[in-house]
Amino acid sequence: MDGRKRQDVYPGLRVAVILKKDQRSGKRTIGIVQDILTSSATHPHGIKVRLTDGQVGRVQEIADDAQTA
Repeated sequence: MDGRKRQDVYPGLRVAVILKKDQRSGKRTIGIVQDILTSSATHPHGIKVRLTDGQVGRVQEIADDAQTA
């Protein structure tokens, strides 16, 4: 699953996100969702979330086996 639908993302979910600073390189960061920051039902670049470690990024992948790119 990708992270473009808000209904698929919820706190406690393990996801791969792209942080703002990594948008050019496309480097993904793995983390656990703490808060959902996007209020709309969908977003073409991924739902924006805050991870439990405080980092903020857009969800690119929802998977238990997500790996850094």
